[in-house]
Parts: sequence; C-alpha cells; structure tokens
Amino acid sequence: MKRVKEGDHLLTSNTTIVNDKKTTNDELSNLYYQKPNGKLPLFGIPLRLHIYNLARPNIDSILNEKIYNNPRKMSWKTKLLSRKQLDRDVQSRIARNQWFKKTGEAPVIVSELKAEKTINNLEKYYFKHGWLDVKTSYEITKTDNQRANVTYNVTTGSPYILDSINPRISTPAIDSIYQTLKKQSLIKKGEQYNEANFTNERERLTAALRNSGFYYFGQDYISYDLDTIGTNKKVNTDLIIKNKAVRTEDSTIRVPFKIYKIKDVNIYTDYTYENKDSIIKDSTTYKGFNLYSYNKLNYRPKALTDAVFIGKGRVFKDIARTRTYNYLSELKTFDYPTINYVVNELDTTLTANIFLSPKKKYKLNINTDITQSNIQTVGFSFSTGLSIRNIFRGAETLEISALGSIGASKDASNDADQFFDINEVGANIKLTIPRLFVPFNTSKIIPKYMSPSTRISMAATSQRNIGLDKETLSGILNYNWYPSRKVTNTLDVFNIQFVKNLNTANYFGVYQNSYDLLNEIAQDISYIGSDDELAYPTDTDTFINDVLNNNTSLTSDDQDYIDINNISQRKQRLTEDNLIFASNFSYIKNNRESVLDNDFSTLRVKLELAGNALANISKLTGARKNENDQYEIFDVAFSQYIKTEIDYVKYWDLGNKNVVAARSYFGIAIPYGNSSNIPFSKSFFAGGPNDNRAWSAYNLGPGSSKTTNEFNEANLKINLSLEHRFNILGNFNAAVFVDAGNIWNVLDDVEDESAVFSGIDSLKDIAVGSGFGLRYDFTYFVLRGDIGFKTYDPSYNLGDRWLKDYNFNNAVYNIGINYPF
Repeated sequence: MKRVKEGDHLLTSNTTIVNDKKTTNDELSNLYYQKPNGKLPLFGIPLRLHIYNLARPNIDSILNEKIYNNPRKMSWKTKLLSRKQLDRDVQSRIARNQWFKKTGEAPVIVSELKAEKTINNLEKYYFKHGWLDVKTSYEITKTDNQRANVTYNVTTGSPYILDSINPRISTPAIDSIYQTLKKQSLIKKGEQYNEANFTNERERLTAALRNSGFYYFGQDYISYDLDTIGTNKKVNTDLIIKNKAVRTEDSTIRVPFKIYKIKDVNIYTDYTYENKDSIIKDSTTYKGFNLYSYNKLNYRPKALTDAVFIGKGRVFKDIARTRTYNYLSELKTFDYPTINYVVNELDTTLTANIFLSPKKKYKLNINTDITQSNIQTVGFSFSTGLSIRNIFRGAETLEISALGSIGASKDASNDADQFFDINEVGANIKLTIPRLFVPFNTSKIIPKYMSPSTRISMAATSQRNIGLDKETLSGILNYNWYPSRKVTNTLDVFNIQFVKNLNTANYFGVYQNSYDLLNEIAQDISYIGSDDELAYPTDTDTFINDVLNNNTSLTSDDQDYIDINNISQRKQRLTEDNLIFASNFSYIKNNRESVLDNDFSTLRVKLELAGNALANISKLTGARKNENDQYEIFDVAFSQYIKTEIDYVKYWDLGNKNVVAARSYFGIAIPYGNSSNIPFSKSFFAGGPNDNRAWSAYNLGPGSSKTTNEFNEANLKINLSLEHRFNILGNFNAAVFVDAGNIWNVLDDVEDESAVFSGIDSLKDIAVGSGFGLRYDFTYFVLRGDIGFKTYDPSYNLGDRWLKDYNFNNAVYNIGINYPF
C-alpha cells in the first residue's frame, strides 16, 4: 500500500463494544488516540490521504540526485534554462510537494501504544461516570492487504450510587450559609456517581460564598473525601470546607473566614497612565459614591453610579464587579475599566477603586463610493457621520450622519440620455441613552443588571429619478435589555415609517419584466403593431384599463387577461404610499457559548402591531374617510395590521468538523381596520441565498401561482431548512442541504386561488429545493457559494412537480457571507 511501510497496517476503523453492545457517540470518539483517516461524508473517500500520497518522500535528495548530481541532465537543462530558472523550477516542485504534505493527511498507522492509551481513556471516562469497577481491553484485527481494525471492549459492571453526604465545614459563618445552599446541591443521595457533578458543585459553592462576603474564598478550600470500601457499591461523601490559610514567615496557620463589606467606592472618571500621579482637581460625593477627576468633572454623577453595582455598606459580591465591568463597557464611553479592591484588615472592609479612561469625545467618519445598477449607469455617493460621546454628561452618545449621491441614468421612456439626473440626499440622527428613558422608575421591573438602554432615532431621505422616486421619514423609540446572558428583549414603543412615491409614472421603467409581458400581450392581440411598443405611463395605463373593462378581445378566462390583472394589482401595490405607525416586541434566546460552539439553539419571536393608535385618534376626532373607506394622515392612508414571526435554529455537532443545522420559520401578517393588505416593506418573500436557495430572491410563490413579477410577496410564510456541513480540507468546507417553504396570501384582498392559503391542503404547494455548496473559512467570516436545484416546483401542475427542472441549466447560484442560518 502506498506510503505504508512493510510490517505496518493502515487503521480503517475503530469499534467500541460496551457490555457486549456496539456503542457509537461523539464523547467516546473523542477518547481515541488514533482515528482512521478522515473521509468525505456521503462519498466515503479519504481525500486528504490521497492528496498526501501525491507527495514524494525525500523530494530534496531525489531532485539533487536526478538533476544537480547528473552532469548529462544538468548540461541539457541549462541549455534550455538559465541556472536561476532551473533553481526556481526545482524550488517550485519542492514547494508543490510540501503543499501536498501540508494539505493532505498522513496515513494513520495502527499503534499498540496508542491503543493502550485509548483504553486508559475509556477506563477513566466510565470511572468518572460512576462505573468504578470498569474493565477495558482491546483487540487489533489485521488483514493481508496491510489494513487493520481496532476493537475496544468495555465491561462496566454496576454503577456506584451516592449515599450519605456529610458536610465538614470549619468556619461557622460558612456553615450557616451552606444550610441555605444545600437544597440546590448538584450531588444528591440516590443518584449515580458523576465526577462532573462534584466539580460543578464546587464551582457553585465557591460562587455563592464569594457573593456572600467571603472575599478571600477560593475553590481550593473545598474538597471531597469519598468512601466506597465495603459499602456494597454505595458512595459516602464528606464535603470538606477548610478555614482560610494564612502564611507567616515560618508556617501556615488556619483561621475562620470573615465576611467583608464595602467601606468606600471611589470612581476616577478620567484616569490615564500619564496622569496617574497627578493631583485630583475636582470631586463630588453622590449617594455614597466618591467621584474624582484629574480635570473638570464632565459627567453627571448619576450616569456613572447607575453603572456601578458595588455599593457602600453592602456585603462584598464578586458578581457585582463582573456586572460593573459589563455595564461600564456597554456605555461605549470608556475603554475597558479597571476595578481594584483595597483590604482594610482592621475592620474587615474593602475599598473599591474604579478607574475609567474616557474615549475621545468626537469621532468623524467620511466615506465615498462609486456604484452601478440597472437604473444607474454610474453613481457617486458621499456620506459622513459624527459621533459625540457624553453629549449631555450622562454617557449618552449622539450620532449625526448625512448622505448624498448623484448618478447618470437612461429613462426607458425617453430617447435622450440624462446625465447626472439621479440624486439622493438624506440625514439621520440617533441618540443612545444607557438607561430606560421613561418618566417613571422601572428598576423593579427591569433592574440595571439587565443593562437597559434607549435608542431614539429620526431619519429623512429624498430620492429623485431613482426608481419611483421617494421621500421617506422614519422615527424610532426603542428600549433594549438583557434579562440573562442568553436572552435579549427589544421593545419599539413606536416605529414610524412614512413613504411617498413621487414618480409613479416610471413604474414600467423600473419593472421591465412586467412591461415586456404587457407589451407582448398588446402585440399578440393586435392592440398595437408587432413592431410597436407601449409608451408609459399613458399607453400602458390605457391598455390595462381597456383589458380590465372588457374593451379588448380578452375575456376574464384568458390567461393573458389574468396576467394583466396581476400586473395591475402589483403596480397598485408597489406604487402606493405608506404610513406605518407600529409598535413591536422581540424576544431572542441564544444558547451559543462562543463562536466555536456548534451544539446550540436560538429562538427569535417577534410581535408587531401597527395603526391602532392612529385609528383610535381618527375615530375620536371624527376624521373623514377617503373613497376607499380609509382614514388618511398627510393624504396617505395609514396601515393597520398585526404581524408575528417565529424563527428557531438548532445545531448538532457530530464531531470531526461535521455539523447538522436545521431551521424552521413561520411568519404571518394580518391586515384589518384601515388596511386590506400589508405594505410591501412588511410583507414576506421567498428565495435567495438565506432562504430557499433553489429560487432567487422574490421569485418563489405565492403558492402555486405562475407569476412573472420581479418581486413576489405575500403575508404568510413557511420556511424549513436542513443542512449538513463538513470539512473537505484545511479551511475549505462543504455542505449539502434541503430547503422547503413558500409564501401565500391570507385574509387580505388577493383573490387568486393559486396564491391564497386555504388550509392544510395548501401545504402541497410547499416548494422543495436541494443542493450543495462550498465555503471558505476566513476565521472572521465565511465566504459561501451554494447551488440550488428545484426539486419540487409548485408552479407546475400536480403530478408533474418533482424534478421537473432538476439540472444545472435551471439551477440557482448563490453567493453569500457567513452561513445561511
């Protein structure tokens, strides 16, 4: 066998037999000291081994012998190449050989020593989990073709059960607190012995005691004495907590632990290494906190003391320091703070010194960009932003930004080129306040350890000759807080969006597919000549009205009539003005421990209500309705709806860089009152690199409809995805996936039966896409390419939907950053 020496054997598999049953799990797999060469999932090919086998051993000496030490070969090679070119060619061959070795994987040779280490690992593993009489052995089965399998045998015996748990605590104050802590103990009588529970209980007790005033306490003071001799597989446990060790010059003595309280809290508001020896020039006292400044005090005391959880007269709590670190860092006003305790042994108190180093008050950003699109032949944009920290002396941050752009376009309805006829200007102002900005006290409902914050923002933009032209205004009052490390709550008290289209006459210049279809139908029924085109907006609007008013040869049963009716509805939807006055609440729970954690779940739930306040005000003031039976504000009918979204993602780590990820999503938005449909910006779409990857964005659905619109949207959405990710070699990863889902209209003004969700029977229109992708991990982000194939396409008739366009010609190629979910 290539690269396997005579007498050696290539490891092809590991098998673990536990109590005569084959057992497979990630925990046991991680205990193996030797594993077979990695194989590509699904294909079973040891790709990296094959790459390694392409490398030649001792390539340096081989090339020296073949070339440099061979006068004849050196003679004719140096006639073709210069010596420098020859050396470069040799070095490139050496480098290529090294790449094969580095990228590939050397053959795994069976080792008796590593098999011994593995059974020692297995023995320790089962011992730690309560099988104290475990026995292990291994057997190597070799074949004639230099391959070998290793079988590990484990006989656990009966597990040991915890029996008596006796505390032996030297410090009376700790013993008193332990009596309140033992109810939540992780080591309980009657449970199987598990070493991890003892370790976790030690950590739990240490944290609880350090949060109860015992400043000098540490894990080393807690130990266990376990007795299993003659107990009939029972474990009797002594929990030992020793007194504090005090070292003198000649010996170490033990004394009872003492509870420490906070004597003073000193906050240095403008500390730097350069001024550390300078004289304090400004100071004040506020609610027991001492604030000092080397220059003029530039902060309102309450803004800083609200971020400090260490309080004068309180018992020392280690968690108070952690929370203070976190809160001060989240202010984004200071560099990472320093918190030191000074011990006052005479009265068993602590002085807390908090050193804050302010960041620069002003920060200016300037950006320029050149763009091109289907509307712009060329565009130039400029944006600038100014950040002002501590603007109101309460650690608030004010951000002011502005943008402007100009561009050149060619209007499809105008033969004359327009140069720099596109322009956009806009401005945004955002204020971030590190607390809840409300007129009443919320500390009992949302305490400050949840890091509450407020964001107030307003923005306005004006676009000319960009698509339909728009003027937009928006405003947000947002509250954010963290009930726990894993949970984020966000409340938009109000989120206002006002959009007014100024150039609706250019609709068919933007949505060319709809225009082409409209033009084609007009030619087919001889409404215009075969070489003529409808001018817009006059000709297009007249043609649509003629068709829908039955002034042409088309009848309501004709597909062309249906297509034109859909185009008309779509035009009306996308050119309508919007006023959205909404409130929403989001709940996010993320169990991920770190970016390296691949065994976690996330849940995101959002509820949004819009238009209720405006509807009530309109009724109370006796406002008149328009011809569509809608209330208007600023000549725009406001939207009224309820919307909810549920998004759940789950990851399973299979080991060896194999991960299975699943996603389920459900969203629905129901119009009522002042609305019969959902604004385009609040509706759902399907397809794209982060959705059903076999369809491009906005091209799937609604339902089984055969729409030709560029932007398909609806107000109900279901999405399901399953993906298996695995490593190929190095930073290159791959994935195979299946995506399923669709969008539908429900409880709105859409009447097309193929687009409406009518119950369980509509689930037959869930589209299925499948495919594969490649990813390259740049550590900080992942570059992703996926190919999606239409596996089940609901736009075809029932019975003819499976694998209809399952080929590369009809595949969708997606490029994205990071994983799709």
